[in-house]
Amino acid sequence: MSNQYELTAEIRTDVGKGASRRLRRLADKVPAIIYGAGKEPVMLTLAHKDFIKALENEAFYSHVITIKTENGEERAILKDLQRHPAKIKILHADFLRVSADVKIQVKVPLHFTNEESCIGVKLGGGRISHAINELEISCLPADLPEFIEIDMAEYDLGAHIHISNIKLPKGIESVALSYGENHDLQVAAVMATKAIEEDEDNSAPVAPENEGDSEEDS
Repeated sequence: MSNQYELTAEIRTDVGKGASRRLRRLADKVPAIIYGAGKEPVMLTLAHKDFIKALENEAFYSHVITIKTENGEERAILKDLQRHPAKIKILHADFLRVSADVKIQVKVPLHFTNEESCIGVKLGGGRISHAINELEISCLPADLPEFIEIDMAEYDLGAHIHISNIKLPKGIESVALSYGENHDLQVAAVMATKAIEEDEDNSAPVAPENEGDSEEDS
């Protein structure tokens, strides 16, 4: 984790739905909360323009963030985000404190590489279908990756890639797999295109007509 992500926040004492609406409408601020690590929850406010800019970076969602307030600094991850259904506006944010020696559960993006050179695509004429684009993992904060890479180059037509096929970095565990083999979800597949399916249908042998059907009764 070479990059550092920081947010400056203010501690707020005026709480409740009415107070949150006033913050968003009058001050262009985002109400937030930070909790966990055995400490009391603290209500915060963030400058909307700074927060929305930080959210433009994909890595922000799966990175340990330093939150600075008048009481000092705290390290946390973004745990939940509420967006306006129609506007580019953040309504509320939840942050979970992290400790260096306590594992955290975070959803991180999946990056699929070498899709164009995938055997099933380049030679088989197929296409890659993504079943999921993020994976929930468990790890120590220091081991948290910005994303997990899946190399698609060697997969042939008809291949189904599951969580168990992903080579996870050291110190990273899949939360789903911790519940057993039945939770080994499909991540992606190399599928035949419609053109290939139609071509296979057209090349299928046609059964000969029954000659007896064409003869006249004597």
